[in-house]
Amino acid sequence: MTRPIGIDLFAGAGGMSLGFEQAGFDVVAAVEIDPVHAAIHKFNFPDCKVIARSVTDLTGDEIRSLAGIDDRDVDVVFGGAPCQGFSMIGQRALDDPRNSLVRDFVRIVDELNAKTFVFENVKGLTVGRHRKFLVELIEAFEARGYRVRREWKVLNAADYGVPQDRKRFILLGARGDTPIPDYPAQTTHAAGSTNCGSPSGPTCRDALGDLPDAESFDALLMTDEVPVQAFGEPSEYAKELRCIGNDAWHFGHPRLWDPALLTSSLRTDHTEISRRRFAATQPGKVEPISRFFKLPPDGVSNTLRAGTDAARGAFTSPRPIHYAFARCITVREMARLHGFPDWFRFHETKWHGARQIGNAVPPPLARAIAGKVIEALGVQPTRPNVAVALGDTALLRMDMSQAAAHWSIDNPIGRRDRKSGATKRKQHEIEASL
Repeated sequence: MTRPIGIDLFAGAGGMSLGFEQAGFDVVAAVEIDPVHAAIHKFNFPDCKVIARSVTDLTGDEIRSLAGIDDRDVDVVFGGAPCQGFSMIGQRALDDPRNSLVRDFVRIVDELNAKTFVFENVKGLTVGRHRKFLVELIEAFEARGYRVRREWKVLNAADYGVPQDRKRFILLGARGDTPIPDYPAQTTHAAGSTNCGSPSGPTCRDALGDLPDAESFDALLMTDEVPVQAFGEPSEYAKELRCIGNDAWHFGHPRLWDPALLTSSLRTDHTEISRRRFAATQPGKVEPISRFFKLPPDGVSNTLRAGTDAARGAFTSPRPIHYAFARCITVREMARLHGFPDWFRFHETKWHGARQIGNAVPPPLARAIAGKVIEALGVQPTRPNVAVALGDTALLRMDMSQAAAHWSIDNPIGRRDRKSGATKRKQHEIEASL
């Protein structure tokens, strides 16, 4: 049976791609302007056509051609187009040039004649002057014949089995012949909260407790991967991320991977002064000098941030402090707190890897949303029985110039203007989900 197909715009490393695949979609194309992120997506989704270009330069017909789907129905288009400009009173916010990528999202959904769409963004889009932009966005979809669920919602990943407090605005819509997807019902509540209406979700300890301490391996000062003889006893949450049992794959394609390899775990060489400060910080509190949050073992993580790109100083995201060790968590530990399975790889550097996670929608949240889209489409999801080999590991180790050369494109970061600090290219698209 043919699975429904989806297209990911502003795809990043592929958090939404993974969630939609796990819900039963085949993601046939992913558009991502950052060549490093595009390389990571290609490694994890080798059968997906990665288009390392700006959406501004793409048409729906080009995406169809590149993805090789001809005139097949596109069942869903999803993604997090950034919106950074807000016009003055009396002007349309959607006409602000800084919001051109949002207009391109609407345009591509229409050009693909997609049955449904999922637009995700920051929760701040729903308050204050931003509400004007949201109203105009809904009107733009409706002007193209799409019906939108106007009772929009902000969803928290902690309510969908993720040990992290992370809220995202989600807008759902469908063309005239398709029911509008509904929002998924809350399945858990954040561990440590007083909400009694649903089961408590996983904790930081559930997410990280079975992982060996990265500082036990000297090799992780130089590389991001090392063979491990034994992991600890996993929680039910960790079992799924270690892909123990067939149900762990949901409706996604199983990957061929080495479960004895600890990956994405390059160490940080902290000073002893920093370690003493980290050790003295109480779990659930912020260390006063670094302003790093210390994870509560029986609670959830704070929102994991992406940091900034090279054009804005290349600041590393503020990774939290481990609840049991006097150090910041690794990229793999960030991935566990985000709901990424252990087979999913990120760039070997902490900077790129942390950005890729911080920019991503947690896959369990994306999977919950995608499940309601499948339901609206009237499709019974099917479970693939053929495993997929992951991509070339060279894709995990490319710097920006190497990645740009791999995709045969110019480096989209561009050169900084020394007087203004501005770049000559669309920097707002590089950090689409900040």
